[in-house]
Amino acid sequence: MSRWWTESVAALGDVVPLPLAALLLVLLAGLVAAGWRWWPAWVPRRRPSWLRWPRLRMPRLRWPRFRWPWRRRESVPEPATGKSAAGPDELPDMPVAAFISLADRLAAQGRYAEAVRERLRAMVRELVDRRVVEHRPGWTVTELAGAAGRARPAVDEPLRAAGGVFSDLWYGQLPATSQHDARMRELTDQLRRAL
Repeated sequence: MSRWWTESVAALGDVVPLPLAALLLVLLAGLVAAGWRWWPAWVPRRRPSWLRWPRLRMPRLRWPRFRWPWRRRESVPEPATGKSAAGPDELPDMPVAAFISLADRLAAQGRYAEAVRERLRAMVRELVDRRVVEHRPGWTVTELAGAAGRARPAVDEPLRAAGGVFSDLWYGQLPATSQHDARMRELTDQLRRAL
């Protein structure tokens, strides 16, 4: 093996000077590192079906949300309620109708990912108002769906589906479409019927 290696390197040295070969390897490593760093920007959003991994049902981890500078979403002004503004893990003290109204306005503007988020907040507010679950800041969508499903099994299926749509858009960074918003409307109606 070592003799083969020595002969191969010597043959390469006859064709390309070794310092040039080393420089080419360093440049190739730099290109790979740059591609790895900016991967989401140059790889197509949808992979071909033969390249997709099967979906595993695993709990989602809560990682800090990183957003690429050129993909920042506009912030949605929360309606004034007279109380302090809610943080990212807090549920604003608004009625369900206010969340739904805000989601409808966002969907009308074509901001479907934010509309999906507000519809999920409306679902959570509905569960909290009907005392199915107690809101705990820091809960993931999966933890919330599990707690609500244990309290009322009928709400488990629509909540898990809504959590899947939300996670695909906000954590999986799939482009949001009107079909996502329509699906969340259906799931909201299913949750209300289950309650």
